[in-house]
Amino acid sequence: MTVKQDRAADAGTDAPPGLPWAALLALATAVFVTSLTETLPAGLLPGMSRGLHVGESAAGQAVTVYAVGTALTAIPLTALTAAWRRRGLLLASMAGFAVANTVTALSSHYLLTMASRFVAGIAAGLAWALLAGYARRLAPAHLQGRAIAVAMAGIPVALSLGVPAGTFLGEHTGWRAPFLAMTGLTLVLLGWIVAAVPDLPGQPAGKAERPRALRVPGVAPVMAVTFVFVLAHTVLYTYVASYLDGAGMDGAAGPVLLVFGAASLAAIWFVGAHIHRRLRVLTLAGALLVAVAAAALAPSAGGPALVYPAVVLWGLGWGGAPTLLQTAAGEAGGRAGEGAADAAQALLVTLWNVAMAAGGLAGGLLLGLLGSGALAWTTFVLLLPVVATVLGARRHGFPAAS
Repeated sequence: MTVKQDRAADAGTDAPPGLPWAALLALATAVFVTSLTETLPAGLLPGMSRGLHVGESAAGQAVTVYAVGTALTAIPLTALTAAWRRRGLLLASMAGFAVANTVTALSSHYLLTMASRFVAGIAAGLAWALLAGYARRLAPAHLQGRAIAVAMAGIPVALSLGVPAGTFLGEHTGWRAPFLAMTGLTLVLLGWIVAAVPDLPGQPAGKAERPRALRVPGVAPVMAVTFVFVLAHTVLYTYVASYLDGAGMDGAAGPVLLVFGAASLAAIWFVGAHIHRRLRVLTLAGALLVAVAAAALAPSAGGPALVYPAVVLWGLGWGGAPTLLQTAAGEAGGRAGEGAADAAQALLVTLWNVAMAAGGLAGGLLLGLLGSGALAWTTFVLLLPVVATVLGARRHGFPAAS
C-alpha cells in the first residue's frame, strides 16, 4: 500500500492535493517543544544552580543528560515502535515532555532533576525519529520536502524566540516558571494533535525489521555530513555569548540570536520552496555560507559591523540544515523501503545528538585552553570536510540530479 493509499484508507477520502497546514503546524509546534526543552536550561543556569544547590557547571549538565538520553534511545525505540500507529506514538512522546518538564519545574533535588531531563531526552529521541517522516507522509510526493521544512521551522523559532523568551520569564518569575509554561504549551498541543493530525499506520509486521541503514547506498555520506556539520555549528553556537564577550559585545547575545533566528526562518522558507529540485545545491550552499560566516567571525575584532552580517550568513546557511539533512536521510534510506528510511532517520537523530554533546564539550575545552577566538576557526576547519563529502556523494546521498 502506498503512502497516499495509507492516508486515504485512514481518512476515508483521497489525499488532499495541497499541504495539510493544521497538521503540519502541530508537528512544527512539537518540534518547537522538543528543541526548546533541550536548550532552555542554557538561559536559566544561574537560577537552576541556586535552586538545586550546585554549581553552574553541574547545572549545565541538564543539557548534556538530555542529549545522552536522546542519543542512547533513538534507534532502539524507533525499532521497537515500528509497527505502532503514528499519532499514538506522537502523543506518547509529547506526554513524556509534559511529565519531564513538570518534574523539572517542581524538583529541588539535583539527581531527580537530572533523571527528569534524561526522560525528556528519551521522549526527544522518539520524537525526532518520528516527526520528519510523519510530515513527509502527510504530504503529496511533490510537496514532501516543503512539508518537512514547515515541520522543522520549530527549531529556529525555539532557538531565536523561545530561548530568549524563556530566559526573560525566568529572570522575572524564577527559573521554574519557563518549564511550567512548557508543560502548559504541551498540554494544548496534545489536544491539537488529536484534533488536527491524521493517524497513519506503522510498518506492517513483515516490514518492521530494519536493514542496517549504513549499508544502504548514500546513507553513510549523509550521516557523515550530519555529524560534522552539527559538530561545527554547536562548537560556536553553544558559546556564542562567550564569543561576543571576547569580541567586546557584552550583553549582545539576545539581539544576535534574534538576527540569527530571523535569517534561519528565511532560509527555511527558501529551502522548503526549492528542496524538491535542489537538495544537493542547497546543502552545499548552506555549508559554504556557515564556513564564510565562521571565517568572518574568526578574527574576533570586527565589532557589530562585522558580527551582524556574519550572523545573517550563519543563519541563512544553518536554518535549512535540519530540513535538508532529514530529507537526504529519508530519500537515501527510502530507496531500500520505508523501514530503511525510518532507520536512517533514527540514526541521524542519534548522530545529531552525539554531535551536539561533543560540540558542547569541545567548545568548552577550546574556550578554556585557547580563548573565544578559537571557536570560529574550529567551526571553519570542520566545515571543509562537510563540503568535500557533499561534493563527493554525487551518485548517492546528495545526487547531482537533486
